[in-house]
Amino acid sequence: MTSIIRKSPSIGPQSPDVWGIYEADTGSVQYIVADPKTKKAALIDVVQNFDPRSAKCSYESADEVLQLAKDNDLSIQWVLDTHPHADHLMASAYLKEKTGAPNAIGEKACEIAKLWSDYYNVPGLFDPTKDFDHLFKEGDKFKIGELEVDVWLSPGHTLGSITYVIGDAAFVHDTFMYPDSGTSRADFPGGSSKDLWDSLQRILSLPDETRLFVGHDYGKGGREAQWEATVAQHKQSNVHLSGDVSEQQYRSVRDERDATLALPDRMLHALQVNLRAGQLPPAENDGEHYFKIPANKF
Repeated sequence: MTSIIRKSPSIGPQSPDVWGIYEADTGSVQYIVADPKTKKAALIDVVQNFDPRSAKCSYESADEVLQLAKDNDLSIQWVLDTHPHADHLMASAYLKEKTGAPNAIGEKACEIAKLWSDYYNVPGLFDPTKDFDHLFKEGDKFKIGELEVDVWLSPGHTLGSITYVIGDAAFVHDTFMYPDSGTSRADFPGGSSKDLWDSLQRILSLPDETRLFVGHDYGKGGREAQWEATVAQHKQSNVHLSGDVSEQQYRSVRDERDATLALPDRMLHALQVNLRAGQLPPAENDGEHYFKIPANKF
């Protein structure tokens, strides 16, 4: 398996080393963030591979991330996700088993679980309190080695998305895109362009030199995938936000754009897995796992 891999190096104390690993099938960017001093690291938003034609799951991307960590002598301390993804299956449970590290997501995944339990008509199937070791809330702090991590609630794309701010790096998931592509959609159940605007403005309040690492890129105009830009670069050239764009103008553009977008092709498979930390639905009496797909709901 060949992926685009780039390292964004630390520039000093409390500045992490960051590796971005691009997963081309879904345009997802997976991250390793590490304390250069202690070699302790966290994995963020790692993908479980999925073929929607055959419903086959596999772990080539996750294994590639683990190998990259091993090649750089890193010890995995955390397995992190920013939200229950709609466009890819997460590898959280697999990585927890492989590394022994605790897995975590935001506490509002419990509200998202309730929402999607109703859509799938599977009362009680999703319980993030059982499938994740930690459910972070706004204002929580924890450490990766000697690096302090601040947890921000950043809703809009989903009602429970969280941002990890680590020194001069912030993992901003599906809020920003790369500057030439603007920002992420806000039309999924529980999403809100109002909430997304507020989250974007908060992230832009970080110091100008802060490196923002986004969740997705789709190679606009045929360029190579990109996922890192500073706060200053977004202020200057983000196509949805630069200049004197008002909240009303932004929301109008965002809502009009979202109304034209199809659902991600993995979404209805992904949510029932990701709300179980990347585990398939429970096996049935034949020992096999089956997806449940609601018809005519969306």
